[in-house]
Amino acid sequence: MTVVFTRADDRLGEFALRTLDPDADAALLHAWVTHPKAAFWLMQDADPAGVAEEYRRIDAHPHHDAYLGLCDGRPAFLAERYDPAHVELVGLYDAQPGDVGMHFLCAPTDAPVHGFTRTVITTVMAWLFADPATRRVVVEPDVRNTAVQALNAAVGFEVVGAVAKPEKEALLSVCTRAQFQAATDRATHAAAPERAAATRPEGAPA
Repeated sequence: MTVVFTRADDRLGEFALRTLDPDADAALLHAWVTHPKAAFWLMQDADPAGVAEEYRRIDAHPHHDAYLGLCDGRPAFLAERYDPAHVELVGLYDAQPGDVGMHFLCAPTDAPVHGFTRTVITTVMAWLFADPATRRVVVEPDVRNTAVQALNAAVGFEVVGAVAKPEKEALLSVCTRAQFQAATDRATHAAAPERAAATRPEGAPA
């Protein structure tokens, strides 16, 4: 299993993506994708064998890939990359050269860390845009999934409109490299006073 991308976060540690082993990782993924909080992943009724089969199918697909995300070396999220002209959105939108589709799923936890999911999506976006051929990232979350829509907006996605897919009504959204960079710059600027306060010696002036 090969690490394909790493990114350090000042507050939360080192994030990485590695290639996924559909069989070795099946039990872990099964626990994630069947958790009630992963209802929008649409695999609630899958058994471990079915999860392994699904990720073997993705592994063999010429236009779809899956990766396991790590935080400080521990499994923490799942990311998928696909070509929306061939997978998920075929014929449903005006595909452009350089479009890359994305899904991500954070591992369920009983002790959520503030800002963790935003850091995960930022890491996934940074990974996709690390490829100079990527011009836009395209997503199609369920129209009812307002939590991920807010995260998408926070990293620069712009809503195109609703599209009817066989399994759901989706909210097609796109993010250019420039939009992602602008959103990342805004987030970094907003976090600067908080970091400064955290590192200022006790009693030092603000």
